[in-house]
Amino acid sequence: MGKGYAEGPAVEAAEEARERMLLDPEPPTLPRRRAVLGSTADRPEPHVLGWEDEVDADALFAAGVAWGLRIVLLDDPS
Repeated sequence: MGKGYAEGPAVEAAEEARERMLLDPEPPTLPRRRAVLGSTADRPEPHVLGWEDEVDADALFAAGVAWGLRIVLLDDPS
């Protein structure tokens, strides 16, 4: 008696997926960049102000434009 779905294309697809996992076990990761997080008068909750290499966190703080600044690593979506 046949096993139905457990035979044929479904089994072949599952075997191919297992083989791909053995050859490339880790999924590709996005490059990471350092981002500046902080609060502003318009948005008092912490949010991304920009990438560290594009935003001068010290100048923002010194001018009183942003506070509670911190640098974090985030995935670079570009």
